[in-house]
Amino acid sequence: MAFLSASEGFIKKSTTSVENKFISKYLPTLDPVAAKVYLYSLYLLQSGSSYSFTDLAQSLSIDEDKLQEYFVYLEELELVSIVSLSPFEVKILEAENISGTPKKFKPEKYSDFCKNAQNVLKGRMISTNEFREYFVLMEEYGFEQNALIMIINYCVNMHGDNIRAAYIKKVAKSFAEEGATTAKKVDEKLSAYTSSTPALISLFNAAGIKKQPDVDDDKLYKKWTGELGFDDKAIVCATKQFKAKTCEKLDSALSELYKNRKFDVKEIEDYCKNKNSVYALTLEIAKNLGVYMQTSAPYVENYVNVWCNYGFTLSSLREISAYCFKQGKNSFEDMDGFILKLYDEGTVAESAVTDYLEKQRADDKLIKEILTACGLQRKIIPWDRDSLARWRSWGFNDNMLFEAAKLSSGKSNPTAYMNGVLSSWKADGIFSVEKIPSHSATTAKPAQNAERDMRVEIERHYYDLRHSAEESAERALKKATSDEVYGGIRKELNELSIKLAFAEIRDKNEAEKISALIKELEARGEDRLSELAISKDDFTPHYSCTVCNDTGYDKSGSPCECMKKFIKSL
Repeated sequence: MAFLSASEGFIKKSTTSVENKFISKYLPTLDPVAAKVYLYSLYLLQSGSSYSFTDLAQSLSIDEDKLQEYFVYLEELELVSIVSLSPFEVKILEAENISGTPKKFKPEKYSDFCKNAQNVLKGRMISTNEFREYFVLMEEYGFEQNALIMIINYCVNMHGDNIRAAYIKKVAKSFAEEGATTAKKVDEKLSAYTSSTPALISLFNAAGIKKQPDVDDDKLYKKWTGELGFDDKAIVCATKQFKAKTCEKLDSALSELYKNRKFDVKEIEDYCKNKNSVYALTLEIAKNLGVYMQTSAPYVENYVNVWCNYGFTLSSLREISAYCFKQGKNSFEDMDGFILKLYDEGTVAESAVTDYLEKQRADDKLIKEILTACGLQRKIIPWDRDSLARWRSWGFNDNMLFEAAKLSSGKSNPTAYMNGVLSSWKADGIFSVEKIPSHSATTAKPAQNAERDMRVEIERHYYDLRHSAEESAERALKKATSDEVYGGIRKELNELSIKLAFAEIRDKNEAEKISALIKELEARGEDRLSELAISKDDFTPHYSCTVCNDTGYDKSGSPCECMKKFIKSL
């Protein structure tokens, strides 16, 4: 296998020539042999040659150990990156990635620094090129000479005399990011780090992390205990549960626990114990809903874990997913809306969820039978469930509903007619089958028939008005959400709303960031709706009467003025 590879950015350039930045800024000061190594490597890479590391050494008549040193030198200039030492592999980087460029420096300006740095790094000689890198740090980052010496001394104390220049540069840049470029500020930062070192050592020993803590670890530790709010026991527990043997893996684990609001040792243990079950359940939910998942992780994080945090059991979520599929709620977003409804109503406990779903299934079965009695074979719609709840609130039992359905069969709008019949019976105090007037008795009372027909006409009129307004709003929403761009924005807004709820509890700064992002997404959504010639206002039903919202009755329950006008028109 070839020992050279290129970064993605370099490959995208598709260039067969040397970058101008390399020629103008690097070539004048670069070691001649190193320049030859770099240019020949470019040639081999761009020509597609399958040269090995040994072949390159022979072509340039350079010993392999010496050739490796030149690549280390090029890496210090950030022109290449050494990917692997055994086998030896190198990646060519873009020249513009350089944070500091080679330049000429007056030796006398840094003579004291050079002596002090070499006294600190007693185990090896510092090369001219390494000194140049330190000069760049002082020139471009503003380090005081003594401040950089303190950083080099810290790195040597931590990792020994053979510490590479690349690591020293990395540490120095991390200090510069926090504004620690003077000897005083570097000393303060190292003192603060030293104060937390015992806690870090104890943590590393308990977690089985086999390394000495350094400044980067200290930064992470302060994040875990400060920003995220974990105590040492919880951090140790996380390392064991996630088998995190490095600080990077531990940081990822604690970030995951933070998102899911697991801070206590027991919470962490329970979360990890159920984690595999949650992933398995997510796959099962996707199967129940008929959803294809390329990867389950986003669904676990944005939906299933959130539902579990609400208090829903895995068994309940399994049952809810099966119910949602039958109701046409065939996505995680639709199921999320249904679960939020249950959560808002306080229906969370497993027994409560089971009772609720059983009641819903029984109601749907009854509605289907009523529709059949009305002569309808359509699917159940939300209006049907609302009507059933209303009829029951009026005091009618199932037998009375079926009687009203029989009378409504064959009418132009059976459900509206049925609503009018029941309303008429309610007004006459008829709540049992025995009290329903027979056909002959009914015909003997034309005044009663006329009154009933009037009520039926009124109910049908207001049903048609409401249904038209609500159906129009539903069509507008469906058209908008079916658009890939707006649908994606709406989905992202739903996810951010959930994250905002958590952030408002734990982190006000994060909550502000999420709120800003929500505003930005809402603006993008408005722009997309304009492109689709849809107004957000179209999602809300526009009732013909804003006083009663096309129910015929105002807030006090009295007949609305619009109903009085309609009755006069009849």
